[in-house]
Amino acid sequence: MSWQGKSVLVVGLGRSGRAAATELARLGAKVTACDRQALAEEELENLRKEGVHLILGGYPEVNEIQPDLVITSPGVPSGEPPLARARARGIPVWSELELAYRLLPPGVKVVAITGTNGKTTTTSLCGRILQEAGWPAVVGGNIGIPLVKELQEITPGSYVVCEVSSFQLEAITSFHPQVAAILNITPDHLDRHGSLENYIAAKARVMAYQEARDFAILNYDDPHTRSLAGGARSRVLFFSRRERPPLGAWLEDGVICCDLGAGGTVKLCHCEELSLKGSHNLENSMAAALVALALGVDPEQLTRTLKTFPAVPHRLEPVAEINGVCYINDSKGTNPEATMKAINAYSNPLVLIAGGRNKGSDFTLLAQQMAGRVKHLVLVGEAARELEQAARKAGIDSIYLAPDFASAVREAAGAARPGDIVMLSPACASWDMFKNYEERGDVFKSLVLQMKDDG
Repeated sequence: MSWQGKSVLVVGLGRSGRAAATELARLGAKVTACDRQALAEEELENLRKEGVHLILGGYPEVNEIQPDLVITSPGVPSGEPPLARARARGIPVWSELELAYRLLPPGVKVVAITGTNGKTTTTSLCGRILQEAGWPAVVGGNIGIPLVKELQEITPGSYVVCEVSSFQLEAITSFHPQVAAILNITPDHLDRHGSLENYIAAKARVMAYQEARDFAILNYDDPHTRSLAGGARSRVLFFSRRERPPLGAWLEDGVICCDLGAGGTVKLCHCEELSLKGSHNLENSMAAALVALALGVDPEQLTRTLKTFPAVPHRLEPVAEINGVCYINDSKGTNPEATMKAINAYSNPLVLIAGGRNKGSDFTLLAQQMAGRVKHLVLVGEAARELEQAARKAGIDSIYLAPDFASAVREAAGAARPGDIVMLSPACASWDMFKNYEERGDVFKSLVLQMKDDG
């Protein structure tokens, strides 16, 4: 379609909103962008250069703008006034993901990865597998690089591997991945979606526009994810750590085996040979292997990447070893399930830093997992008291409530002994203290490295 002269309203000026507004302005659209918050001047400079009209500190009336299209950022709830009014008037409302999809050059194959946990690791791994196989592949999406921003790097007939969130999937109208993977579904973002059922339905939309020749890759061991197979129009492949599924990936004497329904069983490598450790990363690796095989990657090349792929930033990321204590940055652990996976990935005694903004989660099961694994618990942020109550009910007594983040890191370091692990895995969102989980993780790493420099 021609964008010249089209009126577009962009609601929300986070990373994806700014990227969408900039790209649309370059395409000749008349763009108005708004946000309820005031933004830093450097974040707005590029928009002004491109001629984007900015409305900050509130939302405009849709009747006044009369947009042909509304683009919504992931952080904007679907019921916000401009979105609700646009839908009521029959104006299309797209996520930045939908916009990027429609702007892709011809012949591009799309891989979409979603799930409550493991999205970033699996997306990065899939991208690395394709790149090391010599295939033209671009990685983007919710992983931190808006897909719209990557359009100049995407060539006809290439591959796009994108991490997609439930927020982005709420506002798609044609997004069609040739391979879609749902890694797991546990309660998360219930403050936004309202119920677990709504959250599951949003995740399932990654398969909404698939066709019979496409692939859907689902977690056989997760009841919520497994149940979505019945609604899939595409070919379903499962991955399982516990049993052999009808088609997909499983373990046989510790070896990852795959069967896609043609060509028999492919044996990859022993799970102990994977570069990514922990049961959750075994699942991520199995899902990535199915993605690669579904696309036609050579199994030997796939195996080489599985054995060498490094950890991604902010997900069980080793930071430093100081006086025999290993410091791990798991800032991307923004819900209880992610933190449970993190603390079970190591056998060493743990000093855990947790806390932040609760997204509607219950911390009971997390606290029970901590008992016997966490020798000292350091809590910080809005949810600190709530976490403390759950921890004490689970029998954890060694707890410190930190007044700020720097104090939390100092307390954790002081409580650790040689052979221990100090881990930041908050089980909460970062928004009470930081812009995002990346900033939180970067501050943690900076504080740890400063301690190392100080001797």
